[in-house]
Amino acid sequence: MRSLTEGSISRGLVQFALPILYANILQSLNASVNSIWVGRYLGEAALTATSNANVVMFLLIGIAFGVAMAATILVAQRIGANDIPGARHAVGTSASFFAGVSVVMAIAGLTLSPAILVAMQTPPQSLSLAIAYMRVIFCALPSLYMYAFVMAVLRAAGDSRTPFYFMMLSVGLDISLNPVFIFGLGPVPRLGIAGSALATFIAQTISLVAMVRHLYRRRHLLCLRGEELKLLRIDWSLAGVLLRKGLPMGGTISVMSVSGLLMISLVNRFGVDTAAAYGAALQIWNYIQMPAFAVGQAVSAMAAQNVGAGKWDRVNRVATIGVTYGIAITGTVIIVLELLGAPAFSPFLPAGSPALAIAAHLNHIATPSYTFFAIAMILFATVRSTGAVMLPLAIMTVSLLLVRFPLADALLSRYRADAIWWSFPISSALAACLGALYYNFGGWRTARMVSGNLASEAGPGA
Repeated sequence: MRSLTEGSISRGLVQFALPILYANILQSLNASVNSIWVGRYLGEAALTATSNANVVMFLLIGIAFGVAMAATILVAQRIGANDIPGARHAVGTSASFFAGVSVVMAIAGLTLSPAILVAMQTPPQSLSLAIAYMRVIFCALPSLYMYAFVMAVLRAAGDSRTPFYFMMLSVGLDISLNPVFIFGLGPVPRLGIAGSALATFIAQTISLVAMVRHLYRRRHLLCLRGEELKLLRIDWSLAGVLLRKGLPMGGTISVMSVSGLLMISLVNRFGVDTAAAYGAALQIWNYIQMPAFAVGQAVSAMAAQNVGAGKWDRVNRVATIGVTYGIAITGTVIIVLELLGAPAFSPFLPAGSPALAIAAHLNHIATPSYTFFAIAMILFATVRSTGAVMLPLAIMTVSLLLVRFPLADALLSRYRADAIWWSFPISSALAACLGALYYNFGGWRTARMVSGNLASEAGPGA
């Protein structure tokens, strides 16, 4: 366990955020490699099937991410307050709650998969493939959820390296096992698209078991033993906190997902070249936003520990340094992309495609919005460290659903596709401005995760 309440904030934040960033990159590369196996060797229908199934999984993982972040803040605040029994109490309830919810969702998903995919209007030729894929993924859901939970707890304790090492194990296994289960090898039968999902299931489960075993062998401070196992009984007051605080955090990801679907519906009106250019830009943007997410997760854990310790001067410096890093890293990537121009998108588009010029044009207008996105994400991570979760969700909802899409739609007839591209920096700048106003003048410093023994002392008023 590592205390984040002492020492250099700038150096500590870099050391803490980099393993998170590397883990995020590994996950994205893993998804890309799996898509290559499915798309190139099983065909377009199989790739469409995984894409439709992954839309559902993204929403479910968003919920898990939110509840895991709530658990992270609970545990980090107690560690910052040097209340190890309180931290173990939070770990015990969170672990059992996560396990129970994951089993319920897995059973529901196995039962409802066909109806969900039909409601999504999955193409008929991909429907049976998507059902086969989703059923395996839902069987894997408990492992996926518990994996996310254990990594979140470790980060709350100031350890981002151990999750990265076991992410490397998981990704290595997943990439290696995909061709084995898709095409069959020796006694392993050919499973097709279900084999891709099974490879993910096995890789995540092995990595989860290995990580938990490693923590117990190292006698990690938050591992429960002997009499402490009674802490696995769910404290329903704490479970209620996980839902009340976690669902709005996960809701932010859902808002981003819905916004993305709405914007794609506008882009598709301009034909295949514009849609292809936007698709290539999305691939690039996925990597551009990773530093902001990594710094945001690091800021959240570091700020929460300092909230628990009552060190409000460090909380403010964590936010300031985090925003500075976010702007510097994201801005540098954006400048490099601008200098590269159309060639930056050539890995995703055919040589000589008209979509290359469109991609370079929209990149010039829309990509700088991710600087504002970084500011908003890091400020939101800071205010959430006290348990203030509703205003960040409201700001993202206003910016992405009530401004970005309506603005683009209203100006579409006059400015054509440029209306879409300009809606990105305008709405992102609004989110950053509203986030800065709430950070400076809002009441987030007096928010609490819970009352009673597990609550942090309220900070000074805004």
